[in-house]
Amino acid sequence: MGKGIRRLTALALTASLILALPGCGAGGAKAKGPVLTALTAEEEGALEGSSFQARVTFPDWKGYTDDTLAMNSMYSFAACHGQGALYIRTREEVEGFSLYVNGTKADTGPLQPGALSILDISGLTVNGTNTIQVSGIQPQGLAGAVEVMIPYPEVLEGSPEEEGVDPRALAMISELIQSDVDNGFPSAQLALVRHGRLIYENAWGRTNSYHPDGTPNRESAPVTTETLYDLASVTKMFSVNYALQKLVTDGEADLDAKITDFLGEEFVSETLLLPEEEGKEEAGPEEKPDLETVKGWKASLTIRDLLRHQGGFPADPKYCAPRFYKEDLAEGETYPVNPLFAGSGADAETRKATIAMINKTPLEYAPGTKTLYSDLDYMILGLVVEKITGKDLDTCLKETFCQPLGLTHITYNPLDHGFSPEDCAATELNGNTRDHLLDFEGYRTCTLQGQVHDEKAWYSMAGVSGHAGLFSNASDLARLASVMLWGGYGRHRFFSRNVLDLFTAPKKEDAASWGLGWWRQGDGQRVWYFGTQAGSGTFGHQGWTGTLVMIDPDRDLVMVYLTNRINSPVTDKEKDANTFDGKWYTAGTLGFAAQILSIGMDSQGDISGQLLDLARDMAAESRLLLPEGVGEDSDHPAARNVRSKDALLEKMEKAAGK
Repeated sequence: MGKGIRRLTALALTASLILALPGCGAGGAKAKGPVLTALTAEEEGALEGSSFQARVTFPDWKGYTDDTLAMNSMYSFAACHGQGALYIRTREEVEGFSLYVNGTKADTGPLQPGALSILDISGLTVNGTNTIQVSGIQPQGLAGAVEVMIPYPEVLEGSPEEEGVDPRALAMISELIQSDVDNGFPSAQLALVRHGRLIYENAWGRTNSYHPDGTPNRESAPVTTETLYDLASVTKMFSVNYALQKLVTDGEADLDAKITDFLGEEFVSETLLLPEEEGKEEAGPEEKPDLETVKGWKASLTIRDLLRHQGGFPADPKYCAPRFYKEDLAEGETYPVNPLFAGSGADAETRKATIAMINKTPLEYAPGTKTLYSDLDYMILGLVVEKITGKDLDTCLKETFCQPLGLTHITYNPLDHGFSPEDCAATELNGNTRDHLLDFEGYRTCTLQGQVHDEKAWYSMAGVSGHAGLFSNASDLARLASVMLWGGYGRHRFFSRNVLDLFTAPKKEDAASWGLGWWRQGDGQRVWYFGTQAGSGTFGHQGWTGTLVMIDPDRDLVMVYLTNRINSPVTDKEKDANTFDGKWYTAGTLGFAAQILSIGMDSQGDISGQLLDLARDMAAESRLLLPEGVGEDSDHPAARNVRSKDALLEKMEKAAGK
């Protein structure tokens, strides 16, 4: 395990006096029963500015006497075993009451009327739903008698065995990745959180595995659990979605607000079409829409449309950018032909030009009529977040989420924020040239290490965009992703339960593999990422550089698997310039980790034979992926992947005495 697992949690850092109580925070031992302790003025002051999972007052916590009667004294909340506390304050007039936590009665005798006390419930909490009951308040009929404040769970230290994950499955994952690394795969990180415990973190490979000419780089430093990875499209969820979920929770954003409310009327009025697209009066089934139709579509476009990837935009703005040549513009209007390649790294003027290009971009279909995954959707949503918050995306993420959670390894533009290139896993070997296939003025040609790989994020958006640009290590990202299970963290509320449900529910009944931005398992529709045992409500996202986040509420599980699979030569740049050698390895497929992890979960059985048989299947199946004409002994990465699976099988058979 890396040193990251031993870091104090955010709550321990900000309120160490309070969390020194048994079981209330990082590393606390389980208490035998609820222990009530009055807080000092200093400890109470540390709670200033806290926001809780719940703040309820008894009797009749709902604010009225519900005619069911039974619910009036009981309240349920989310918790994880071995951690938890209740903050309790009573009115001066309270003479006594009974408090139960999951059926166990607490000793409230030490409670000082009017004072704030903390009740350690870490010995009573269970994973999932927990319940308190406040009964028998004396004198009867006293309104607002007992106030209870309930923090959220946090991510503490733990072990796989204690949280129902079989170490033998983890060992196979580790051996598989290492075998792939030994046979040419660049590097990887893996972090797992289950039941509020960081139970595993590991790293394999080197930060920069190849020289620009494609020969192995054996001098590069090893990857550690602290190394930052370029998250690519995983950025969308933790920059834009997190911000919007918080804004909607706080009533500061409306998903049905028009994009023109934020980008202005020029988002519609400056729209252009190619000359051959003009003059259409109707948009028939085989016809392209005329300019007025497109402008009407854009005027109606909402935040919700873009979150669903149903906004009507093309998949990538670079496909439409070359349309706008100067001769197509109005007389006297000047505009750069393509700001995507305006220089080495965008400045404020290039970013401004990119926004102007977005305004000019026409829609290709009526919003809501089909789904087309589009980076442009999230570029726009990032601009919307910045308009609402008045902050750039990097500042918004760090101030709203990272600082409260104590996360130090999540950032845009890491080289501008105290990290060196060696702190980051490298990506493409020759800039954005696909091994010198492409050549544009201002294109990067050196190995990318600490600079975002995505062309639009780098050349157009100064490295900070809603669709890409974020860097992180696996452990910090797993902690951040855990907020999606609970809605908050410690004494910090981020998302209401309603908002969590809204964003992760199927966006439409016939599109259950999508939420609002989030990718969903649905009816086995994302098994190649989340595995066959993930529940239908499992959600997450993948990134093109080789990154994956999976959040499975049914199993209370978060998995973050990061690779830099594109830190390798392009296999055949004339045939497919976007297929790098790293994509041929099992470690580069991403979804294998979730599948193997599921084996033996919450089971006491011996899974050794099952894992060995799976290794045999994988070795055999790897041969079916060899391209036509590629032999097992060749240097093609698919052949190296075959040899890697053979080596894995041999090692596992030897360990099993076969």
